[in-house]
Amino acid sequence: MTNQPSQLFNAIDSLLSAIDDGTVLPVPAERVRLREAAGLTPAAVAQALGVRVPSITAWEAGRAEPKGERLEAYRRLLEGLAHRYPSSIEPPALAPSASADRPGLSVADAPAAASVPAAAAQPQETPDSQPSAVPPAPKHSSPAISPTASSRRPAARKAASTSAADPRFPHGPLAVLDGDGSAYGIDGIVLDCPATSIVELVEWTLRESGLGAAKLNRHGKDSDPLIVLTAAAAVKLGLPERLEGHEQRRSLRLPGDHPVVKQISKAKWQLTQRGFGPWARIYRKTQGRERQCVQLAILSWDALDERSWPGVAEMEPADITRVLGVYAQRVITPRGSTAVSGLELMTALRPPTRAVQDHASGNWVSGYNPGSLGTEPVDPAPPEATSEHPVVVNCGWAGGFLNEEAYQWVRAVDLLSDEECMLPFAVGLDLNTAFLAASARLTVGLSAPDHFHAPTFNPKIPGSWLVDLSHIELDPRLPSPFTPDGTRPTGPAWYQTHTVAYAQELGHTVHPLEAYLRRETGAYLDPWHDRLKTAYVDTLADLGVTKDLSDAEFLAAMERHKQADPAMAAVLAAIKATVKGGVGKLRERPQGKSYKQGERWPALERPTWRPDIRAAVISKARVNMHRKLNNMAKMTGLFPLAVLSDCVVYPSPGESPLDFLPYAASSKPQPGGFRLGPTPGLAKLEGVQSMLWAVDLMEQGLNPARHIKGGDAVLDEGE
Repeated sequence: MTNQPSQLFNAIDSLLSAIDDGTVLPVPAERVRLREAAGLTPAAVAQALGVRVPSITAWEAGRAEPKGERLEAYRRLLEGLAHRYPSSIEPPALAPSASADRPGLSVADAPAAASVPAAAAQPQETPDSQPSAVPPAPKHSSPAISPTASSRRPAARKAASTSAADPRFPHGPLAVLDGDGSAYGIDGIVLDCPATSIVELVEWTLRESGLGAAKLNRHGKDSDPLIVLTAAAAVKLGLPERLEGHEQRRSLRLPGDHPVVKQISKAKWQLTQRGFGPWARIYRKTQGRERQCVQLAILSWDALDERSWPGVAEMEPADITRVLGVYAQRVITPRGSTAVSGLELMTALRPPTRAVQDHASGNWVSGYNPGSLGTEPVDPAPPEATSEHPVVVNCGWAGGFLNEEAYQWVRAVDLLSDEECMLPFAVGLDLNTAFLAASARLTVGLSAPDHFHAPTFNPKIPGSWLVDLSHIELDPRLPSPFTPDGTRPTGPAWYQTHTVAYAQELGHTVHPLEAYLRRETGAYLDPWHDRLKTAYVDTLADLGVTKDLSDAEFLAAMERHKQADPAMAAVLAAIKATVKGGVGKLRERPQGKSYKQGERWPALERPTWRPDIRAAVISKARVNMHRKLNNMAKMTGLFPLAVLSDCVVYPSPGESPLDFLPYAASSKPQPGGFRLGPTPGLAKLEGVQSMLWAVDLMEQGLNPARHIKGGDAVLDEGE
């Protein structure tokens, strides 16, 4: 929320007028004493100045200075306090400021509590790690924006919080570095970065910047600081402005003999196996498995993909910081593409290990963290793997594969009725983050699969089942729930548990011939779902789309939400891409022309290479879609024209979903069908075209759901 100067001064004047003139401090330079003399908390000052509490803490510690109009407003506050509180009077007793922000915490409690997210704050049962040292104050904090930086358009402030509560990281998780040495941090902070090489930048970031983020789970690790380089900064630090050919080959990296790569090696730093590409990780091993690490993202090398981060790469540095800062606070500090970040978030929320006590020696050692995927990769069952996987190639598997994919279905034109063809409009509905909704309370396998012959089906056991569902006959105006293309199965095939369970739900008996099942199970994705759901809903709310809107108000708000704040709209797009990309990464395929069938590829060494979990999410999402389609047909007699993943197109008498969605006499949506709303699994308007347009595409064998929005909807699963 950006205050104009007059608004800031009015806020400060109101703050001053509300202070009890009872005690004083000697000089304006002693900011902490002046504030405490007035009985003000850091939160009260932060609210008046339109910043976050860590900014006030940094200003009072001398680690940073306010800029521009906030500098003037803060000076006005301190001068007013100095006049009201002469140095001859002792300040009144004041409760620790931490207690004002966190009721029930003492000063001693505050740092420890601040380092743990609210969702994870709980009694520490084991000493899982040593606390990190507080970084020293930066040597270069700009008291005012430099002439080059002063011309930049300031980022519009929203209600979205980007501040880090951990005192070890006073300047938040990341900064955007420009060519003049200005490092733009969250909450308007601008640090001076004196680095003239990548090595100097890494050392400044770790020793002086105050950047980083606390771990998301008490058994996890803190997030490495992220430095985003503008094109000018990249060139200043010795990097090429562009990687030649990167547009065609997204895997391009700097060659090993590039001067920057040599400098990194000479300084005893290392690059990961990914090398120095758009997202580079530079690290140095310290003690044991711990390491110092800095993440770099180079904007001019397309680090921020336009599909996932629309318009962000072209924003001013302060606005880029705001977008990435909100994403880091609500999701995770970016670690690469949104797909990579989605996968990293799973591990950050479900760390593979925790500290356990060895009963024989009494020492604390690293042990398995229950509910996680552990530290070792697990091979899938042959039907869950891909055709090039060593499990398949080495055993000569020819028994078929799971085909649990999202819908791509179009109804046959000859199944359209005259009444449907006479309707004027085709209206597309899109389910909000359907894969995220499907991951909620989803039980998946945690261990390796076991093979069973002729098992009795149990809908509570995750796994893959060979079963014949071809005898099940359903209305041909609906897609089959058992295949992605909506056609009826022709014989026995492999299905994930949710697909087989849905056959039972529809009233049909199932007799599996074989199964690959897992004995250890758990809701692995629950914290991932909860965090991303909150991020999605909160970001929509920042754009004016809230849960309390009526359906008509919701549709109107969605129509204008992207224009309300392009920065927050970009955050929303990134959150959605994180969901789809993260699920897709669970079955990442081999890359590169040199790959040969049967060879292991790097992704297989991750415990999170789990195609069975991906299949479970997509199966549940497709079943959820079919259940709504079936209920809609029963309640309204309406049948879809086409479905593409989470988008469905219906014939309609009007241009709005309100013209055909089922409502009760009380004007409340009928349960079981499609409902409008801002939460995952509810629907929004995807687009409207004429019915004639839709039928024409169907006759050409094209999918209206792909084009209903006016373009080409890409089914991107991050693979």
